[in-house]
Amino acid sequence: MARLPVIVGFGGINSAGRTSSHQAYRRIVFDLLPSSIQQDVLLDLATLTNMAEHKNGLWHTPSGEALDAETLVDSIGEELLARTLIRRIHPSLFDVDHVTIHKAASLQASSNEEHFSFRAKTRSLPKNKPSNWKVTPVSDTISEITVDGTLETFVKDTKPLAVKAAGQLPTGFDAGKLYQSRNHPRGLQMTVYGASDAIKSSGIDWELIRSKVSPDKMAVYAANSIGQMDDLGFGGMLKSALMGKRTTSKHLPLGYAQMPADFVNAYLLGSIGNVGTAIGACATYFFNLERAVDGIKSGKFRVAMVGGSDAPITPEIIEGFRTMGALAEDVSLLALDKLSQHDEPDHTRSCRPFAENCGFTIGESSQWTLLMDDELAVELGAQIFGAIPAVFSHADGHKKSISAPGVGNYLTMSKAMAYLENIIGNEGLTKRTFVQAHGTSTPQNRITESHVLSKAATSFGATEMPVVAMKAFLGHSQGTAGGDQLHLSLGVWQDGILPGITTSKAIADDVYQDGLKFQLKHEHYGAEYFDAALLNSKGFGGNNATAVLLSPQQAMKMLSKRYSAEQLADYQQRKVAVVESATEYNQAAIRGEVLPTYKFGFNVLGGEELDITNQRITLPGYDLPVDLHIDNDFDDLT
Repeated sequence: MARLPVIVGFGGINSAGRTSSHQAYRRIVFDLLPSSIQQDVLLDLATLTNMAEHKNGLWHTPSGEALDAETLVDSIGEELLARTLIRRIHPSLFDVDHVTIHKAASLQASSNEEHFSFRAKTRSLPKNKPSNWKVTPVSDTISEITVDGTLETFVKDTKPLAVKAAGQLPTGFDAGKLYQSRNHPRGLQMTVYGASDAIKSSGIDWELIRSKVSPDKMAVYAANSIGQMDDLGFGGMLKSALMGKRTTSKHLPLGYAQMPADFVNAYLLGSIGNVGTAIGACATYFFNLERAVDGIKSGKFRVAMVGGSDAPITPEIIEGFRTMGALAEDVSLLALDKLSQHDEPDHTRSCRPFAENCGFTIGESSQWTLLMDDELAVELGAQIFGAIPAVFSHADGHKKSISAPGVGNYLTMSKAMAYLENIIGNEGLTKRTFVQAHGTSTPQNRITESHVLSKAATSFGATEMPVVAMKAFLGHSQGTAGGDQLHLSLGVWQDGILPGITTSKAIADDVYQDGLKFQLKHEHYGAEYFDAALLNSKGFGGNNATAVLLSPQQAMKMLSKRYSAEQLADYQQRKVAVVESATEYNQAAIRGEVLPTYKFGFNVLGGEELDITNQRITLPGYDLPVDLHIDNDFDDLT
């Protein structure tokens, strides 16, 4: 009997805001929400971006005003919204108009027949400049240098990026200031925040969960697709020595792509259970999700945390994707909208899935999903936000170009539809299932993915299967994109609104539409209309995956066949307190009263502290032992 993997908690941070309690989803469908929920979204963004602080029942602004909630959102609401979703990259990351060029530059300054020269370094003049130089900074890129009364000017070589938009985290949010982040790269700071958010969103204390599960029955599967490439990770390791700076002992270890999983094990959950990092470009999240789902279904473990954290908005990564022709450049956006090259493009519409488009928009995100088997969820009274019965992944086979699309996605999508049809029937599949598309906004993707979706949908008799694409609002967060797709899909079963691809005004002529309904506007369907969703990833290098997501109503319908009415009544009674706890967490988060969990140096164990026999291993701090009664899977051969 397979156990059903159910979602009991989820959270994180992306360009729409905090993911837990459907906050990021609600930012996207903001205009269709009642005013009370809109207010909560705006208040959450206010504390998240440090635009307001809640004290003594009022909201205090940086200027010293003390306002009630309604007055605050009336005064800064539009500014808060403008700090989210895809937009022009904010200088808090870097100046897109003045990116330093790392090449030799020199200044010749005369003083008593002597000449001095140096190489320009990022944001710095040489440390060994002569004592008779007086340096006066004029701006980030210009300094005035006086040598024995003679004025010279030093100008760093800079250039503007051709790509100026991204799905940046809300402007003003700084995860590193919420805990002792030390020298953690941005992606790992996001990991600590995002994973903490997911755990607390469940409404169940992690220590209670841990007390019910043997240490070896937990799992953490997480990764990012590029690694930590900013200056505190691999980026610093690669650049420091060449720029005359010191390479630190943290650059290399903190740059690894498995670090999100390692951080969650070591500093949040204290898990000694199964761990793994699967990397597959855009499909990375779903590859890790597949391992968790298969492990829970088989009974290998009972609870799993799946996650990803990508922070790829750096000049180097943007330039790398741009030279591949993959990103939406400003000049191309202006051409699409038939605007003058002297105009400013509408950066909020940089990503236009399945429309006339010119490339994807890079994004950053940290997303985490807490899964349990159905028996543990029922025992603990956990909220069931949905269930993931299967994830399918396939490669593309032989190909000429490693980046070219292939046939693997036809297999993943068709198998997912066939599997889902077995659960909810053909009518449920074709009438009450929506597709969360990969939807990158490249001209190639709009053709190839739409053909995959259309071919699979028509094969099963669908005529108008709704298709949406969250990257239109969030950008492409690389390996974490699947987490964005998963968590924002859950909101559909909370508020009943299916987010449309509102950045796309019309479907392009070369998009295949048979069997599909490309959703170009937000639409009310009702919270119980859809039975399921299919989450698709069509990744670089031939990494394809499709996840099957069941609605919470469908999950409970299935569990009613496994548990008696009395058992489910008891479950519902236990769930009341869990929901109340989760609601309290959400309100505390809105007020800015919650800090991430970060247990550095906490409960560190050594081998001498373990009680080991040939029957079990008992660990201090863990209620249940590790059972060494391990079945021989090959007893017919021994």
